[in-house]
Formats: sequence, structure tokens, C-alpha cells
Amino acid sequence: MRIYNLFPLLAGKFTGWQPHIERAADMGFDWIFVNPVQQPGRSGSLYSITDYFQLNTKLDDTSSSLSPERQLRHAVNFAEAKGLRMMVDLVINHCAADSNLVRQHPEWFVHESDGRVAHPSCNEDGKTVVWRDLAQFDHRHSSAPEELYRYVYEIVEYLIQLGFTGFRCDAAYQLPHHLWQRLIGEVKTQYPDVLFVAETLGCTPDRTRKTAEAGFDYVYNSSKWWDFKSPWLMEQYNLIRDSAPSISFPESHDTERLFEETRGNLAAMKQRYLFSALFSAGVMIPMGFEFGLRRRLHVVETQPQDWEEPAIDLCGFIRDVNAIKRHYVTFQHDCPTQVIGYENPAILVLWKASIEASEEALIVLNKDPWHHQRFYTERLDSFVQAGTPLVDVSPEYTIEYLPAPFAYDLRPGQVLVMLTHRNP
Repeated sequence: MRIYNLFPLLAGKFTGWQPHIERAADMGFDWIFVNPVQQPGRSGSLYSITDYFQLNTKLDDTSSSLSPERQLRHAVNFAEAKGLRMMVDLVINHCAADSNLVRQHPEWFVHESDGRVAHPSCNEDGKTVVWRDLAQFDHRHSSAPEELYRYVYEIVEYLIQLGFTGFRCDAAYQLPHHLWQRLIGEVKTQYPDVLFVAETLGCTPDRTRKTAEAGFDYVYNSSKWWDFKSPWLMEQYNLIRDSAPSISFPESHDTERLFEETRGNLAAMKQRYLFSALFSAGVMIPMGFEFGLRRRLHVVETQPQDWEEPAIDLCGFIRDVNAIKRHYVTFQHDCPTQVIGYENPAILVLWKASIEASEEALIVLNKDPWHHQRFYTERLDSFVQAGTPLVDVSPEYTIEYLPAPFAYDLRPGQVLVMLTHRNP
């Protein structure tokens, strides 16, 4: 999956989504992910849904003669015509605390000891964060589990009828395994092409693996926070990759903008996107990454007027990286991957080998986005198992001939991408 996250509060009315979809198609993405489009509650948060069967009035173009559902369907049809499928957030761990569901079906919710409806929470930097605008569904101990399940299934069907064929399942790891097994199984029986992606950020690798085994097609990984040297990422990757392929991202709607984080470093932007795209089966960016937008996305406060004047234009670079990912099988699934020790700690040498084709890849990455680093080896082929020569397929500064010995002055943040094939 090559995913472009169209953030609805920044994109604005449904009728204005087409330019963003077209740009995503031009960059070589094949999925559009949209955050929740249903009507939020009093807090205004996209993830605090009060009515699952009404679309967000902020996204309705009232000047259009079409209903909100028809406006959205037109955007979906436009994406499909451009070769893109649409994925949407599925938020069933909780709803808005002020939703009518809380009063109409109190048996569907978790309650505190004093009888009040419970709010979901998480642990963040050692502190408990409580979302008081949310009411937590009780998928484990509800006295009416079948009614609650049928309601969830109706939500999924409603979104499918709008044209969505993928679901990013918000806080998937917080819901019981049996719920996902049943829901995914029944939905796929009726709609075989629908994909389910588990949002598992922040939980342990073992919990991520167990969540994935409920039948998810993909999970998200935490490579965005990797320092290119600590062992934890490869440990997580190898523990999870047999359960479900994973999706990397250089930034998301929940993080700071990378261009802001790196103080406007173009080399760091390229380095992180290229690594994210080639490390795992899937890759995702939020809208605006390609232009170096600095203002962080907000699930309540973001508006279309927050679109900034582009500081950079990475569209061509992203297109070239996506073409590499689309062309080589090694970069399309989570496969055996190993960090190879190298004498210069500022350089990452990463080996990948497809189990679905005879390909092997060697990635040489300058961890330092500010300074040049020299890479030297007597023989490049000593890093791979294949008996055939390596070929440079890097998106920039491609080297036509790879000599032995091999010496190269890596530009700040530069990544060399080399491919070879094992002998039959």
C-alpha cells in the first residue's frame, strides 16, 4: 500500500478534494486514507463521533445540488478513475460522550463504579491522559453484545456503500481479538476486496502481533522514531512480519511536521521518505508533506486556510521513490531484513531479501542529514548473497558503474539503493 492521507479538515469540502487526489495519483500512490468523515460531537474532534450515519457538516458543500453522500461518492469515483482506492478511519472503540447512543443504549458502554460512563485513556510519558469528550464502548462485557456488534457491522456497511474499500481501525489493539476476527471474517465474506489496517502504535510488539493475528491485512510500525542504530526496530519488525505486513511513515496526523522538526532540512525529508518507503511493505504520508508544510495537523482546529505556501516540492522525488517500490518485489512486502555492521557509525547498511522473488537489495544510508559521509568497501557484493552484480536504482544521483573497490562520498542524508538477483 502506498497511502496518501487526505486530512479532511485541511482538504475542506468534499467537492474540493479532487486536486489533492489527482496530485496523489501523479506521485504514484495507490490509496487515499481519509480520517473520520462522520459527524463529530460537541468537542468537534474528528475522532469523537456523535452520529455514525451522518457526514460531517463541515465537509458538506452547501452550494452543491448534491447531498453530502453524493458529494463524497463523486470524490471516491474520481479517485477510482485515477487508479486509487479509498480507506477511512473506523472508530468503534468509543464515540462522542454527548452522542444519543449513550442515553439510548447505556448497556453498550463501560461504566465507572459510580455509574458514570467511562472515558477512554492512555499512558503518555508516565501520565494518564483521559479523553473526556469520548465514551468507551464495552465490547468485552456488554449485556447486549449482539446488538452492539450488529451496530458496528452496519457502520462498516454504510462506509462501504459510500465507496470505501479499506479501513484504518483506530485503537485496534484496545478491542477484543474475537471482535476483530468475527468482523473482519464476516465483512470479507460479503466484500472480499475490503482491507483492514490495524492502528497499533504505542503498544508492545507482542500485543501488535496478537492484534495482527485477528485477521488484519496490515499494521503500522514505529520506524518514524528510529534513530537508525538502536536494536528495537529490527526486533519488532522480525517479531511481527510473519503475522502481517507493516506500514511506515515519516510523519502522520498525530506527529509534528517533519519539515518543522528538522528545521527545514530538505535532505532529511528525502532520507526519511525513502527509508519509510523501502523499509516495509507499506508507506504513508499526510497531505502537505510533499510541500514541507510546517503547521501540525489538528483533529479539531485545522482548517483549509491552514494550507501554507509550499516551502519545497518533493512531488517528483516521491514519484520516483514510489516507482522503485512499485517495480521491485523486495520493497512490496516485509521480508528478511538485517542491519550490517559498518565501521562508520554515521552510515546505515541494510540488507533485504525477497522471499517471493530472487531479488536482494542493499541500502546504504547517510544517517547525517547535515554532513557528507564517506563510504568505502573492497567489494560491494560481500554484503549480499547473490552471485550477480549489484545495480544502482537510486532515485537520485544514480551510479552507472559500481567498481571494486567502491568508494563514494554520500551527500547529507543521501541513500543508495542497489538491487541484485540470486542465481536460479
